[in-house]
Amino acid sequence: RRIAAGEQVVPPILLTGQRRREHVRSTLREDHATRIEQRVHGAKEKFDDLAGDFFKFFRGTTLLFYRDMAGQDGHMPTVMALGDVHPGNFGVMPDAHGAPIFGVNDFDEATYAPFTWDLKRGAVGFWIAAREAGGMKRKKRRRIVKKFVRGYLDAMQGYAERATERNEEYRMDNSPAVIRRLFEEAWETRSDWLQEDYLDEHGRGFRASDELQPISGEIDKFQKAIDDLAKAKAFKTPRRAGRLKVKDVCARHGQGTASLGLPRYYVLIEGPSKDASDDLIIEFKRARRSALEGLTPPTEFNTGGKAERIAHGQAVQLAHGDIFFGAVSIDGESFMTRERAPFRDDIDLDELSTGTWKDYARVCGAALAKSHALSDDLGRIDYDVEPSIVAAATPFDLFTADIIRFAEEAADRLKADHALFREDHASGAFDSVDMVYR
Repeated sequence: RRIAAGEQVVPPILLTGQRRREHVRSTLREDHATRIEQRVHGAKEKFDDLAGDFFKFFRGTTLLFYRDMAGQDGHMPTVMALGDVHPGNFGVMPDAHGAPIFGVNDFDEATYAPFTWDLKRGAVGFWIAAREAGGMKRKKRRRIVKKFVRGYLDAMQGYAERATERNEEYRMDNSPAVIRRLFEEAWETRSDWLQEDYLDEHGRGFRASDELQPISGEIDKFQKAIDDLAKAKAFKTPRRAGRLKVKDVCARHGQGTASLGLPRYYVLIEGPSKDASDDLIIEFKRARRSALEGLTPPTEFNTGGKAERIAHGQAVQLAHGDIFFGAVSIDGESFMTRERAPFRDDIDLDELSTGTWKDYARVCGAALAKSHALSDDLGRIDYDVEPSIVAAATPFDLFTADIIRFAEEAADRLKADHALFREDHASGAFDSVDMVYR
């Protein structure tokens, strides 16, 4: 708010040397304070992952990224922003009827923010991923980022002219080749998926593994949570969910990048056949505040509590999305919920050629535009978003060039941050949180 008001504040983006190192260190300590204090195993695993992989460092340090953007772009149109746009946060997932669709698929950071924040985060994500996973030189990375931005702008211009955002979905029958291939590769029958990845030999519950820890004694607690979810969502229980009877519960370990170390549970719902071939799995993940909270330009649009904010983001950005995506409270903690499905998958970036990188970037840009365009239909924005964004981004060539330059500078800065983080991590800097003494 002080930056937006024009006060003389030194933004973190201007820090250098030891001050920048200490800023990176304190930001990551703050962002992971609970996990560090509780000595969660996933916290150490996460820091090791961040140290060993630059793209994972980008994905797992959203708060650091947005503190560098504090107060920027306050003059730009506001949308329901995804908050963490990058090539791995688009994918195939179930729609309201359990059928596969493609679109944005991670709403943990969702909040109201300038549309440019999602574009800038996505541009940096494609820039880094194209280098780390695709081995691309700078010239090719610029072209890929350009495809992402132009894919967004062209789609947004189309929505401004035709207002078709509520009716268009990427499905197997209408997707570009690069996405159609993802649909085909992701497809797996539910019975095979359940037996191969989750169920015990009798099909009565989860099997124990290094990732799955059955906790059958918690069935009653999670049955109440499922009932609370159904009541809050007020949906008619689909036939494929039977009577919403909980068969088993397990803790899920070692999943996610930004969310690694946060409590996560899988709940097995008995399907109508009762033979374990059509059971459903509902995921419960503890929610936390958005990394963008307190950093976006001041806005009157509010999203509610932790899990409620995430559920609101999904409800806005996916017009016909997963009906089990919601928010519940368990033991006083806020949890977001969603259905897991045999075809929930994202693209393998290592397998993309230069041409398919461009195609994929353009499709992701268009999918992001569709999500943003719903902000004034299903969200709380009270003005016409699409023509406002088109006007704010005109001329398109200049706007695109600005985003590309931002991505290049931000990625170079983050590369330097990563080197500082690796040194600090090796010295034990993240074994404890910052303390304040009087």
